Amino acid sequence: MDEAHLNTWQGYVDWRNRPALKGRHGGMLAASFVLVVEILENLAYLANASNLVLYMSKFMHFSPSSSANNVTNFMGTAFLLALLGGFLADAFFSTYRIYLTSAAIEFMGLLILTIQAHVASLKPPPCILVNANSPCQEVHGAEAVMLFAGLYLVALGVGGIKGSLPPHGAEQFDETTTQGRKQRSSYFNYYVFCLSCGALIAVTFVVWIEDNKGWQWGFGISTATILMSIPVFLLGSPTYRTKIPSGSPITTMLKVLAASIYNTCKSRNSSNAVMITTSSPTYITETGDKEDSHAKEKVPSQEPTESLNFLNKAAIKQNAPPMLECTVKQVEEVKVVLRIIPIFMSTIMLNCCLAQLSTFSVQQAATMNTKLGSLKIPPASLPVFPVLFIMILAPVYNHVIIPLARKITKTEMGITHLQRIGTGLFLSIIAMAVAALVETKRKKVAAKLGLLNSAEPLPITFFWVALQYLFLGSADLFTLAGMMEFFFTEAPSRMRSLATSLSWASLAMGYYLSSVLVSIINHVTSAYGHTPWLFGSNLNHYHLERFYWLMCILSGLNFLHYLFWANRYKYRSMGPDN
Repeated sequence: MDEAHLNTWQGYVDWRNRPALKGRHGGMLAASFVLVVEILENLAYLANASNLVLYMSKFMHFSPSSSANNVTNFMGTAFLLALLGGFLADAFFSTYRIYLTSAAIEFMGLLILTIQAHVASLKPPPCILVNANSPCQEVHGAEAVMLFAGLYLVALGVGGIKGSLPPHGAEQFDETTTQGRKQRSSYFNYYVFCLSCGALIAVTFVVWIEDNKGWQWGFGISTATILMSIPVFLLGSPTYRTKIPSGSPITTMLKVLAASIYNTCKSRNSSNAVMITTSSPTYITETGDKEDSHAKEKVPSQEPTESLNFLNKAAIKQNAPPMLECTVKQVEEVKVVLRIIPIFMSTIMLNCCLAQLSTFSVQQAATMNTKLGSLKIPPASLPVFPVLFIMILAPVYNHVIIPLARKITKTEMGITHLQRIGTGLFLSIIAMAVAALVETKRKKVAAKLGLLNSAEPLPITFFWVALQYLFLGSADLFTLAGMMEFFFTEAPSRMRSLATSLSWASLAMGYYLSSVLVSIINHVTSAYGHTPWLFGSNLNHYHLERFYWLMCILSGLNFLHYLFWANRYKYRSMGPDN
């Protein structure tokens, strides 16, 4: 019996719900299936998301600002729903099941969009068929219902996948060994690399298909790709170890907060309060069978720490109702969550900057000369620049920069997660300044040649816009991989999928913040008797350069806010060597 216990992964099962075995389940082989699936999944999602703003304006006849807001709302919702996927994976189902369900939902959404793009009667009539004196007919009625039903089914599927797939891969590694932790760190770097591989195919081949062969082909490729990802994922089933769901982590958090408030109110009348320790029978019954040994070791002592000490009252026994009894371990887990929230909040502004890559930056490029020799590059293929840069930088970072940093610092991590995130935030400030300067140059060319009111391409190469893509792409590599690994390793074992989903929730809030900023700026600038900065159908009449300068200033202030919290953060998962 003891030998069988030693040969199994405690708290994990295989795909048939049998105990996961050491040597057979988990490891880099299992994670490699996840990485291949991520290439297919991101290809299916990004092929349409990167070009969707043009589909909305050209075929559904939304204005440029409405198209941009529709796209940011769609992408924001998709990433925010990752929290739901992560929560369900942690609490009730497993990452394995959530992925399969979510992929099927995304397939259904893409199928609806493919049918609508293929059947002319399900779209608004082309502008050339409408009276020249009347504006293009915006999508409405049943057509609009079909469009948004398809889009938000895709969003629901993407959210479930983003909330389950990254932690499913990260759970394959043995974190009790140095090698396992290093392999997990490499996994997160290569996860971003695989995101970029899918994105590269999406923003080149699929976008070219959409622009030259029709959107029904673009949506069709995405539909086939997400369908293909399901059998690829299932092929890895015999190698996966899947974490057993351990109930709602949110319930535990609410219980600790409620207990601390209750005991604070009762403390004045209490004289013989006794601290509940993690060795109590209640603690063993509750988590003894579900937590792996390393997770237990992360609770350094049976006494609560001094930080956020108002929560310590939750672990004081003073005749509280049984449902409000909390262990020190539970209190410390809630403290960890509260400590990572300011870091999470600091990354939202970066993702607000990234939102511009799929909205205004694409529209900027569409007004410029997009020819590369005799080849005409679709504006939506501009993200190929940061994607290629990430594909080069990710292996270099993993195999050159990190080993060098480990030798210099003599630590296991080399470069800490918070240092990576901070680097990304700083690069986003530079990116917004570059974007403002490029837009100023673009408008000067348009004004000089008298083309402000013209729809023809300006005689200025779109490579200028590629500069902001390069800086923001680099920022994305540093920040996304850093965030995912930071949230996964720092979070309590029972809520790692939910915590990893915070990386995507940050993206979502960045997209929503972008939409809110556009609306507020238009409202404020029009209220003072001026033309709104970001309104109308002609981008040359926008004050986009002012918007970018504002984003640059806000990013700078956000960076200072980040430094304040990062300098005060103490790593929960650091070993003695670090």
